[in-house]
Amino acid sequence: MPPTLASLVHHSALKLTVRAGEERLDTPVRWAHVSELADPVPYMEGGELLLITALKLDAEDPEAMRRYVKRLVGAGVVGLGFAVGVNYDDVPQALVDAAQSEGLPLLAVPPRTPFIAISKAVSAAIAADQYRAVTSGFAAQRELTKQALNEGPEGLLAVLAAQVDGWAALYDASGAVVAAAPEWAGRRAARLTPDVERLRERPAPASAVVASGSDDRIELHSIGTGRGPRAALAVGTAATLGTAERYALHSAIALLTLTTERSRALHAAEQRIGSAVLRMLLAGEPDHARAVAGGLYGALLDAPFRMVLAEAVAPPPTGVAASGDTPAGTAALLAEAVTGAGEDPLSALADIVESAAARAGEAVLVVPDGGRLVLLAADGGAAVEACVRYAEALEAMRAEAVRAEGSTGEEPVIGFSAPSGPIAAAGAFKQAEQALSVARRRGRILVEHEDVVAGSVLPLLADDAVLAFADGLLRALRDHDATGRGDLVASLRAWLSRHGQWDAAAADLGVHRHTLRYRMRRVEEILGRSLDDPDVRMELWLALKATGS
Repeated sequence: MPPTLASLVHHSALKLTVRAGEERLDTPVRWAHVSELADPVPYMEGGELLLITALKLDAEDPEAMRRYVKRLVGAGVVGLGFAVGVNYDDVPQALVDAAQSEGLPLLAVPPRTPFIAISKAVSAAIAADQYRAVTSGFAAQRELTKQALNEGPEGLLAVLAAQVDGWAALYDASGAVVAAAPEWAGRRAARLTPDVERLRERPAPASAVVASGSDDRIELHSIGTGRGPRAALAVGTAATLGTAERYALHSAIALLTLTTERSRALHAAEQRIGSAVLRMLLAGEPDHARAVAGGLYGALLDAPFRMVLAEAVAPPPTGVAASGDTPAGTAALLAEAVTGAGEDPLSALADIVESAAARAGEAVLVVPDGGRLVLLAADGGAAVEACVRYAEALEAMRAEAVRAEGSTGEEPVIGFSAPSGPIAAAGAFKQAEQALSVARRRGRILVEHEDVVAGSVLPLLADDAVLAFADGLLRALRDHDATGRGDLVASLRAWLSRHGQWDAAAADLGVHRHTLRYRMRRVEEILGRSLDDPDVRMELWLALKATGS
């Protein structure tokens, strides 16, 4: 604690006595200053104990003393020391009354106590307080370091919360709370996610004091040295942090930053191992892959997993909604991850998936592959769910014509395999590639291979090359119909839809079956192809479906 007026009054060597303002003796003193100016206010900063002999003051004039004391209080002076036995034998009653009226502590300084003694006492107390703060800070740093090494972030946060007499919480790259101390603070910290997301938009290191619905004073600090911080720290206290608490906070930030940077190096190493595991799986060597995976990715190979492929593509024109329903309100679900400052969509996807897996305590394999991203995640796990929610958020934003400023202008396209195992990894990879191709063609963010298999082949006909083939195949028939010499296209569709049954097709068209037979011979003549060939019938039917004829 810094020195207070009360500590100076109780100082046995100073022998100060209180003449006014007894109720404010607990006020901290920042410095002791001597001034005989009639108006010392321009030279005050606030928090001073002003020492005077009233050399240039009419201390017995009540009105003059009221104006003098009022100016001192307005300038933030916390106390007034009056030297007795210099210019006045005692403290003038006018000064006592003025000080009492304004609530300004007034101390009588005896003749044998020089002002320098008071200044030294204040200085010594301030130095002692700073020393205690530094000593306490170093002790806190040692304890924080010990807990960071032995218990990880959870232990560090527990020590930090105790040091600041409040609570602390750690957020991951997506703004989700990953640890909090005490435990009850997790719910309170979760309400600050929007503030954390705004903090991440600023270059590191960044900090902010945020308002909350409680009486806490909350500080947010970015963790990490990169352009886009990977984590954030929140500290809630009942009052402004003191020097010792500030030391502890900065030590915690430094330790968490070191942990983050170390984690990046370990992450790069893990990614290389993951890449090797993936290559072995795709080469049909699951046993070797399992041996290399060890405890790092081994759990992934013991249960059904999903192979996921993603690549970045230019989005469709703004305002063009993808097919399918998107849950209401999903657009804001992962807004920061979708529009993260300076982050490409594949990096955002990797961050989201890895953060979700870390929170759930599950393994996930993330391997950059040229311009694509390969993911191996447990079927039904948190990582797969996070990937789906990310795609839903993008689909909703696209449907609502929302395009955030600062985005890269690209969106991810994601293909999911069906649940698989190590032996069938190569097949799962092919499934993911097929689903990715379908997603790209349909303009969708995410497509699962199971949905493609369970659906229809007809949506795949929207490819430009297929449409060009279909138009070319049917052009001669359309040209014939345009002359008014018959309706060959409609007749062909009716005949094919009835599987070549003449009577049924003729009835659909409202013509005699001999008329229909004549038209089909004309189709064969114009196309130069036989309708008896099943391949020809298949191609013509798909051309009709693709063009909507």
